[in-house]
Amino acid sequence: MTGTASPPRPKRRIFADLTPLRTSADYRRLWVGGTISWMGQAMTALAISLQVYEITGSSFSVGLVGLFSLVPLVAFGLYGGAIADTVDRRKLGLYSQTGLTVLSAGLAAAALLGYHRVWLLYTVVALQAVCGALNGPARSAMIPKLLPPEQLPAANALGSVTMTSGTMLGPVLGGLIVGWWGYQAAYLIDAVTFIAALYAMWRLPAMLPEGREGRASVMDGLRFLGTRPNIRMTFFSDMAAMVLAHPRALFPAIAVLWYGGDAKTVGLLVAAPAVGALLGGLFSGWQGRIRRHGLAILLSVGAWGVAIAVFGLTRNLWLGLVFLALAGCADTISMVFRSTMLQAATPDAMRGRLQGVFIVVVAGGPRLGDFLAGSVADLVSPGAAVTGGGVACVLVLALLALRWRGFARYDARSPQA
Repeated sequence: MTGTASPPRPKRRIFADLTPLRTSADYRRLWVGGTISWMGQAMTALAISLQVYEITGSSFSVGLVGLFSLVPLVAFGLYGGAIADTVDRRKLGLYSQTGLTVLSAGLAAAALLGYHRVWLLYTVVALQAVCGALNGPARSAMIPKLLPPEQLPAANALGSVTMTSGTMLGPVLGGLIVGWWGYQAAYLIDAVTFIAALYAMWRLPAMLPEGREGRASVMDGLRFLGTRPNIRMTFFSDMAAMVLAHPRALFPAIAVLWYGGDAKTVGLLVAAPAVGALLGGLFSGWQGRIRRHGLAILLSVGAWGVAIAVFGLTRNLWLGLVFLALAGCADTISMVFRSTMLQAATPDAMRGRLQGVFIVVVAGGPRLGDFLAGSVADLVSPGAAVTGGGVACVLVLALLALRWRGFARYDARSPQA
């Protein structure tokens, strides 16, 4: 029988697609280095919180750690993206990574010398956020230069595994290390873990933005975003989930009022979405076959809202943990497709600035969600805040989808911002 052979069907996968790790040595080194250093950063974050509490005995002082991190991250996120669209992204990543290494080494030295001052810890946290705001856009903008477009979903799924596993395991290891050997050990290990990330960044080729013309303007990036409805929708959809349906701040009250639990119950509630997110990354092989990325985002964000709403109706702990895990899994799926769309549909000369906006949204959305959930819970009840937030997320998402109908038709084979 003659005729043109049909193209081979894509291989069906269940587990995470490791193709980017096999095909690109540069990406493989970047991913391994990032995974190791992310674990170290999570260790240091916990160690700083523990040390602040030991010095002050104040939970409010510990809470200020988040504020000292958030403000520079949001403020420098946009400017870090603009810088990433102007200079060699490899050098920017290398310099900012070096800054993080020096800061961790400084913490270790101060602890070894017995210099325990809260102002020093706050200052280091703020400088870490500045370095992270410079490093994040540069690093994310490199990925589309290292991999073909069809491998971007797999790469972003692997990135979610890095973040989730570090968030889960880093604090556990940090607590054990601080308990065994003190704060200086955690900070020193963190500084050493950056060696892998520095080596990966050093081995990269030059990463100059395509079509760069002198100084990149933050306002130019925002004006560009104003003309790209599909990219705007990736941000709007995430804000709908994180601002309206983010119950994290209510977990202490929920643990006591709903389940009659204690701090261990709070730990389970916090861990459940992370476990779901990790599973969503590990079982992400199917995502490479999806072409309708906008529709996938709408469905996964909608699933987050539904899962949170149902969680607010449950009073059985284990059933509640299941729905929180489902929400975490849906969030990972949404993140993979949002990141892929942002990378594929944005010109290289604008990728840094758009990644800067992405950082601001990701960092600021959950904090606003914490404030909103806490306010509604005080005014009404935790149950109304959680379930109402989930329902509001779904309703706002539906209105957004009706307003920008082309988003659901977005096709990864011909990305249009």
